[in-house]
Amino acid sequence: MVLSKTASDSDVSIHSTFASRYVRTSLPRFKMSEDSIPKEAAYQIINDELMLDGNPRLNLASFVTTWMEPECNKLIMDSVNKNYVDMDEYPVTTELQNRCVNMIAHLFNAPLGDSEAAVGVGTVGSSEAIVLAGLAFKRKWQNKMKAQDKSCDKPNIVTGANVQVCWEKFARYFEVELKEVKLSEGYYVMDPTKAVEMVDENTICVAAILGSTLNGEFEDVKLLNDLLLEKNKITGWDTPIHVDAASGGFIAPFIYPELEWDFRLPLVKSINVSGHKHGLVYAGIGWAIWRTKEDLPEELIFHINYLGTDQPTFTLNFSKGSSQVIAQYYQLIRLGIEGYRNIMENCSENAIVLKIGIEKIDRFNIVSKDKGVPLVAFSLKDHTHYTEFDISHMLRRFGWIVPAYTMPADAQHITVLRVVIREDFSRTLAERLVLDISKVLKELDSTSAKLTVKINKQISDNYEKQVQENGKALRNTKMETQIEVINKLKQMELATKTNGIC
Repeated sequence: MVLSKTASDSDVSIHSTFASRYVRTSLPRFKMSEDSIPKEAAYQIINDELMLDGNPRLNLASFVTTWMEPECNKLIMDSVNKNYVDMDEYPVTTELQNRCVNMIAHLFNAPLGDSEAAVGVGTVGSSEAIVLAGLAFKRKWQNKMKAQDKSCDKPNIVTGANVQVCWEKFARYFEVELKEVKLSEGYYVMDPTKAVEMVDENTICVAAILGSTLNGEFEDVKLLNDLLLEKNKITGWDTPIHVDAASGGFIAPFIYPELEWDFRLPLVKSINVSGHKHGLVYAGIGWAIWRTKEDLPEELIFHINYLGTDQPTFTLNFSKGSSQVIAQYYQLIRLGIEGYRNIMENCSENAIVLKIGIEKIDRFNIVSKDKGVPLVAFSLKDHTHYTEFDISHMLRRFGWIVPAYTMPADAQHITVLRVVIREDFSRTLAERLVLDISKVLKELDSTSAKLTVKINKQISDNYEKQVQENGKALRNTKMETQIEVINKLKQMELATKTNGIC
């Protein structure tokens, strides 16, 4: 008996993936198709589109970790099917989160006894952590005002204008006024003196940033604490401080241990930090840590029992993957103080190498600080012919993703390019980036010179035309001609951006 059969046209198992009909036709983009397709074809179709994404390792816009060790990658994949909220079903994962909370709390010098457990929670990035901290401050302030028989309808938070958008989201979603200290040219973080001046009886907290996303600079939390202590003593208020350490919380303890910014300062009641930034874990994991149990109102904590046991929870969401929590624990025990210090020192050294290379080009002003998050933020000295946005656009041709952005109020006229130095950004890549920036500048210079010659010719031709038609023409001065050229260049640049090219 013959057990084999002749393959038919419909037997897709013998065909090459790229020869199958599933990759020859367009698939529906917005509606599900009626029929299934082979798993190989589905993978290949999606993978082909994803190739058009930027390379994460060359994404210098992001603070988020883009590389982890293979052993940790395996742990992540082994636990990707665990729902963290099932604490009774996954007790070890719950224990690992608690260990992380305690390790981070001790790292931030929380006033804990030898056997005292820290107060904190793992979150989906610092955005959720900030919202949870903000809600705790708001509820404590409301309780205090109600106890004093005072209105609690108009709470506010004092921040710098350089805060991340998650603070604006919290303020808008939970009806809290955001009072922002404006920036100024050359000073791109919150001024503690101005911040304390804006504090009133309705201020639920002052938010300081340990590592501004604009230029990496640490705000002076120590000075803010001292000034606020004085004001609280005079007014009788007890306005607290929250430290947004999303970017700097896993940097300062290791390379600036003498810097006082954390729970060593009495008014610092809560801190958030992003494990997926310099905590060295893939997105998204954040941590919210409170100074003591009294700083987290009990009425905000929910107790659920329909998964097997009583489970206290203080989160905005319910289901959450376990893999990032496990990855954070891996990094904390794998690296220890020594490992984190070595990595952060290496990042800082590479930032200095990049900064020196950019300074040698002699076309930029450096607006970042050496002490802060390892990054280099820089601005063009001369914007006559092109801008930072043009440089950012052209660097993409070399694979680099370098963001260009304008500063917040009142420094909107300053435009900046920023390169974040992560663990996987090597000395070689830093040197390569400097070379590519130089190439881009030369090409922009050449293009600008050709455009200037072309525009000058147009101006000259217009002059000759006026002479022929009118018998005379008003000759522009050299300065007027230069202004006309610049204006035409700016018009051409604006038209380019409007067309979506830049």
